[in-house]
Amino acid sequence: MKNKTALITGATSGIGEATAYEFAKHGINLVLCGRRLKRLNTIKKALERLTNVHILNFDVRNKDETLKAIESLPKDFKNIDILINNAGNAHGLDPIHSGNTDDWDAMMDINVKGLLYVSKAIIPQMTERQSGHIINIGSSAGKEVYPKGNVYCASKHAVLAITEGMRIDLNPFGVKVGSINPGLVETEFSQVRFKGDAIADNVYKGFKALQAKDIAEIIYFAISRPPHVNIADLLVFPTAQASSTIVKKEF
Repeated sequence: MKNKTALITGATSGIGEATAYEFAKHGINLVLCGRRLKRLNTIKKALERLTNVHILNFDVRNKDETLKAIESLPKDFKNIDILINNAGNAHGLDPIHSGNTDDWDAMMDINVKGLLYVSKAIIPQMTERQSGHIINIGSSAGKEVYPKGNVYCASKHAVLAITEGMRIDLNPFGVKVGSINPGLVETEFSQVRFKGDAIADNVYKGFKALQAKDIAEIIYFAISRPPHVNIADLLVFPTAQASSTIVKKEF
């Protein structure tokens, strides 16, 4: 894996940040993308002792900004071997009839369109080289629909459909494509979903949730398999979780 270059979106927190640390340990060069420049600089400083790091400060929802940022990569970081489409979010937990359309836009724009914009900017170089590996971070919400999950679940079902479409279309070029689909992971995710409401603190109480580091280790496992092995689709829950709605909690 040394001397390979990975581009990670949503790298300023949670799974993206943990993946950056995991990859750095193995000497993978990093292009870290995110909206929070201060956080990007802090992570860059921490990881530069382990590997080469370049940061890109942009919002995946903005197509022109996304394409321009990736086009601006310096020569040493231009060839992306591994793409981790991690940027994603959930906004609100409302029934469909009272859902907020701004929340819907945010989820579809980041989770679906943002993933497509970044992929569009990277895939041509992979097909040209006839090598590369794309991991899309999905969710257990892409496997089942739960009450009040409507649009978020739809966005993550779309991620899985796009992943399968990518794998089929990129098969002739030898590009690996897979998805990692976590259940409950203890990150800033719930703070965003519940917009800072105190209810977010209760989401992970009473059981041991997955940690961002757990998912980062799984992502590294997937990208470090031999050339003939592709982890196409992986669903991972904490032991306490059986489905999106069934979690064994002890208080």
